[in-house]
Amino acid sequence: MLKKIFPNKIISLSNKWIVQLIVLTIIIFIVGLTYAIFISPPDYIQGDSVRIMYVHVPSSFISLGCFAFIGFACIINLIFKIKFMALIAKSLAPVGIVFTIISIVTGSLWGKPTWGVWWAWDARLTSMLILFIFYVAYLLSWKFIDDFQKANKISSIIGIIGLFNLPVIKYSVEWWNTLHQPSSITLTSAPTIHYTMLIPLFIMLLGMIVYSIVIFLMKYKIESMKFKLSKKK
Repeated sequence: MLKKIFPNKIISLSNKWIVQLIVLTIIIFIVGLTYAIFISPPDYIQGDSVRIMYVHVPSSFISLGCFAFIGFACIINLIFKIKFMALIAKSLAPVGIVFTIISIVTGSLWGKPTWGVWWAWDARLTSMLILFIFYVAYLLSWKFIDDFQKANKISSIIGIIGLFNLPVIKYSVEWWNTLHQPSSITLTSAPTIHYTMLIPLFIMLLGMIVYSIVIFLMKYKIESMKFKLSKKK
């Protein structure tokens, strides 16, 4: 199973698979957006502004998930010296930072009609901003450090330290009094959101996951090619 993510395997990955995933992404988004905008009912308190949730919530999940993968890949990379783990983490970072930006922007758009302000130094919002800073630091370490080994070590340290921010984001609404509402979906209890909103939410999440896989595979393929060429020099 592990051999399937080796750089050589990714380099030989047919573009046909990428195209098929792109088509699947488009189909899922069309279904999800149609359901979210036209079929799903407005919230009895927030009205139609609740529809921002269908982009905001999945984006938040993916931004956290990507950094979690990056952090664990960095740990494995430092302990076992598996270099392709660094390539995996490096390829996930652009996906994660894009969805972090989307999460922050849509959160701000949702916050204005809900809280009356575009931004508040709320614990959840602030910890998400810190996550964005970790993403930026991670990507900049690869961009401005030419030596692979040094960039690998510094970026891995950033990725590992950034892991400690993830529980803060997750439990910030429970640890502190915040404007942000508690999570409607958890692993330990039934969702508190109605199924008419839950279905499009999961469809949009699925669409964003498939989209993330597409971008990751394309980036990972490029990084694997660059790494293989650098070894020949």
